Amino acid sequence: MAHPEPIAFRPLIVGLGGTTRPDSVTERLLAIALDAAAALGAETVLIGSAALQMPMYDPAETDFSPAARHLVDVIRRCDGLIIASPGYHGTISGMIKNAIDHIEMLRDDPRPYLEGRAVGCLVSAHGWQATGTTLVALRSVIHALRGWPTPFGAAINAAQPLFDETGACTNAVVRGQIELVGRQVMEFARMWGGYGRG
Repeated sequence: MAHPEPIAFRPLIVGLGGTTRPDSVTERLLAIALDAAAALGAETVLIGSAALQMPMYDPAETDFSPAARHLVDVIRRCDGLIIASPGYHGTISGMIKNAIDHIEMLRDDPRPYLEGRAVGCLVSAHGWQATGTTLVALRSVIHALRGWPTPFGAAINAAQPLFDETGACTNAVVRGQIELVGRQVMEFARMWGGYGRG
């Protein structure tokens, strides 16, 4: 009697990031990282721009917005996460920090916060100074949420030419860095093999 082939584990990798403007530089870089993970077999979901514009996180709230509930539900199911933030005044943007704050809703889960998940970090800013401080801040927040920042975090100076008129990334070095973040998240997710999934 023939035995069925085992179903291959397909990690869910979530991309969270961008700005209030659709198709921002930050969101386009995030899409490249997700494509790199997808090329290795990941299922990917991008939550950006309008989907991240939600009320400020309030720990006393019990009736969260549909956008907040969707965000938390997708993160609850994910095996890895890529967070992309613009550098605003030397740190993470308010919109991205507010989205991250909603992860507090996972505190009582069997797999609380970002436990058992790799988190890739992408930062873009108009100049080098804000890229470094924002990357450090983002890594610190991920540690506080029990996530595993990937060994490589990409800090991109958006003042340099990055895209052509079709929207394709023409800077090979930047593209390579962004794709490395996506690959590292995917590799970590495969090593953990769906740890803690409900």
